[in-house]
Amino acid sequence: MNKILVIGDSCFDEFVYCNAERLAPDLPIPILNVVETKSNPGMALNVLRNIKNYIPETDIVTNKNWERNKKTRYIDLNTNHAFIRIDTHEKIQPYQYQGFDEDFETIVISDYNKGFLNEDTIAQILSEHKNTFLDTKKVLGNWARDAKYIKINDYEFQRSLPNIDSEIASKIIHTRGKHGCDFQGQNYPVTPVEVKDASGAGDSFLAALVVSFQNTRDIYKSIEFANTKATKVVTQKGVTLIE
Repeated sequence: MNKILVIGDSCFDEFVYCNAERLAPDLPIPILNVVETKSNPGMALNVLRNIKNYIPETDIVTNKNWERNKKTRYIDLNTNHAFIRIDTHEKIQPYQYQGFDEDFETIVISDYNKGFLNEDTIAQILSEHKNTFLDTKKVLGNWARDAKYIKINDYEFQRSLPNIDSEIASKIIHTRGKHGCDFQGQNYPVTPVEVKDASGAGDSFLAALVVSFQNTRDIYKSIEFANTKATKVVTQKGVTLIE
């Protein structure tokens, strides 16, 4: 059984590309003329679609109202400068975990801390499924101890430092943008590139990490693969799929 299950909060990502050629006469703000709009499922659903690009046998458990939780970015078409991001929120009902109807080889938790998953639910899932990848916006604690690997960015790592003991530290893949990522005391560098848009880069890294590990069972090679894929994603506009 090679099936993968993604669990987590999802949203609707929208990118509104504009031309900004002059300031408003009544306020010191640019006038945005909309040229085109692009959109995609975001957060956990973005992790799903990236994994499915390689492994079609991938399912998801996520909030039903994800399309009404929207992130809209207004961006200059020529420079890719972001003017503003407007978020629309609708309350997300917590997931009531009662086990899964199918057996999954790998569980991927993409927790954006929007209300779909609480710490107790995550802890229960981790305790019952040993091949688990956790990516969370929560401050780490004992509830995360049973994860196989924990992927967090630098901001989340620094926030969680007081709660990270040696056991949890051994599982953390600490992504650091242009500085690559750290795992078990070793740094995995990335090739310097011009970053056009970092939106979804963390999702791309997580998806690539899972895809490679599913095929190789080698976490070190999987980190290098994930670095390569995420680095390519940030050189493109918007949220793009790993290839």
